[in-house]
Amino acid sequence: MSETTNAFSIAQAQFDNVAKQLHLDSDVAEQLRWPRREFKFQIPVRMDDGSQKVFFGYRVQHNDSRGPTKGGIRFHQSETMDTVRALAMWMTWKCAVADIPLGGAKGGVAVDSASLSLKEKEQLCRGWVGQIHHNLGPRVDVPAPDVGTTPQMMGWMMDEYSRLVGQYTPGVITGKPVGGGGSKGRKEATGYGVIYNVREAMKHLKMDPSKTSASIQGFGNVAQFAGLGFTQILGGKVLCVSYWDREEKASLSVSSKKGLDIAFLQNITDEYGSINKAKAQEAGYTISGGDDWISQDAEVLIPAALEGQINADSGKKISDTVKIVAEGANGPTTLEGDEELEKRNIFVIPDFLCNSGGVTVSYFEGVQNDMNYYWSQEEVIQRLDMKMTEAFGKVLKMSVGEKVKMRDAAYMVAIGSVVEAMQLRGWL
Repeated sequence: MSETTNAFSIAQAQFDNVAKQLHLDSDVAEQLRWPRREFKFQIPVRMDDGSQKVFFGYRVQHNDSRGPTKGGIRFHQSETMDTVRALAMWMTWKCAVADIPLGGAKGGVAVDSASLSLKEKEQLCRGWVGQIHHNLGPRVDVPAPDVGTTPQMMGWMMDEYSRLVGQYTPGVITGKPVGGGGSKGRKEATGYGVIYNVREAMKHLKMDPSKTSASIQGFGNVAQFAGLGFTQILGGKVLCVSYWDREEKASLSVSSKKGLDIAFLQNITDEYGSINKAKAQEAGYTISGGDDWISQDAEVLIPAALEGQINADSGKKISDTVKIVAEGANGPTTLEGDEELEKRNIFVIPDFLCNSGGVTVSYFEGVQNDMNYYWSQEEVIQRLDMKMTEAFGKVLKMSVGEKVKMRDAAYMVAIGSVVEAMQLRGWL
């Protein structure tokens, strides 16, 4: 039997498994297996050379029973309707498990962001909003940045929406630049949220964080701040990070048995997470293949890149030293990969719990936009820590009480919350 790698098939299979355990009514389950609304549209862009190129944009709104839908916009060359469907579904569970009054959505454009000039990017951002603005809004659907998009791009999108509706509407988009309606702490939020979850898992497993090491896949925003948090908050070492080398067009790893200086690596990394290989080598770090992150002799693995990275084959390369897998990315583990981790008795912090720090601070941003009053960074991070700790505690309690793995427990908490909201609204 071939391995399941389609992201939406994985998302549905994970849901189906828990729906059976919860004895969920088949009619209810069928509603939740599929998004409530889907959009696919053309975005024509006038390129710098004078030619016109048509890009395809997507937006999927999975469920809005608990509030307006919320979810990032990816600019990635391999974006498809199925990846967007899966990510929208996971966003529903993510908001519910973090107890945020929002539903799940996701959007994207099939494009390599790095291949566009600044002017082309701005046109594409404004064109995306132009095609979907009737179905966006602070009380309808609130996008945010994701892979291949930046705070500046969110600023353009917010400005375009405000222009089209005729009034300044900062709450329509989150992840905006600070000073342009953005929240302090948003940049660190997802990565730090991963680390607060790891900290709580270590307490449960009675591990001393200062005596542990981690290996991280990816070196985008989430991976960078997870790395910083692992060293600065927990006092551990990061042995390895992988990244996409844009010059070589290949995935590479940077490693050091003594531990990496994450702040130094940040300083030699471009906005797309590509590390300057020559400068890393000058610092005495080893450069190797992009898959080497998974075989490091670390206690914690943090996949923080794209979906489907821990599978039946790669799972077998995981070192016996690994005790925790903290899913910083969305859907980084396939169904077969999950089986491998369970067989090895590795404690998994599932994606939509582990990386919910980003959407939590996005929610905080929307609240601040509504109040037109902005919190200090310290206050944002403190509130984030509290939310993440509470969410982890609820899922762990469900896991222990029902004798199920953490992923199933997180689904049980999230699905229960969504179904309750649907019942209270008279949808069922």
